[in-house]
Amino acid sequence: MTRSSILELLAQVERGELTSDAAAERLATLPFEDLGHTRIDHHRSLRSGLPEVIYAGGKSAEQTAAIFARLVASGVDVLATHVNEETAELVLATHSQAGYHRLPQILALRQSLPAETNGRIAVLCAGTSDLRVAEEAAVSAETFGTRVTRLYDVGVAGLHRLLAVSGELREAHAVIVCAGMEGALPSVVGGLVGVPVIAVPTSVGYGASFGGTSALLGMLNSCSPNVSVVNIDNGFGAAYIATLIARASAR
Repeated sequence: MTRSSILELLAQVERGELTSDAAAERLATLPFEDLGHTRIDHHRSLRSGLPEVIYAGGKSAEQTAAIFARLVASGVDVLATHVNEETAELVLATHSQAGYHRLPQILALRQSLPAETNGRIAVLCAGTSDLRVAEEAAVSAETFGTRVTRLYDVGVAGLHRLLAVSGELREAHAVIVCAGMEGALPSVVGGLVGVPVIAVPTSVGYGASFGGTSALLGMLNSCSPNVSVVNIDNGFGAAYIATLIARASAR
């Protein structure tokens, strides 16, 4: 339940449209709801402004479906990451209004109205091989209500491609940059913009890339002071941070 929905619930009681008992019943699952296998944090959106998110990796399809259903019932926007097709089919059987994004393996359902104060971010990726991680970031941010500009395949091997989109890049309140190989792109982007750059190393590259470790170390050693780094392939984590930055900047 979001802050706005709680305020609306209290307003309904004040107007006499809802009894206090009915309101108490709706609030009964706060601050968390115990499903046996999972304790859903319904207060997360009140603390951080963003609701509980489901990490479906390692969960059974039935567990993910149960958590998804309870979050839907609470009225928040629902996001599940690392969702395989079997799990997606089970959830969509009862929540057909949700959308499954196969490339980033995200299942999402928007239930809130768009807000003008959510800000704008840009999501960049160095090459087509980084698309899965970039789309995880982009779809996650959009589910949180953030406006997203996608600028893909703009790696440093052809720097003119990045310079061609520099105007769109500068409209963002925060920038997410996904890159593998040597991970150079975030440093270049950091030198072009005056906003926070969140670097996402991807597990893309030949043997000495060590599954993204080379990109991670390169980004951690960036000479651009506005660059921060999340873990390898963590597009969701980048989207979460960028959304909070964009919202604060837009306000």
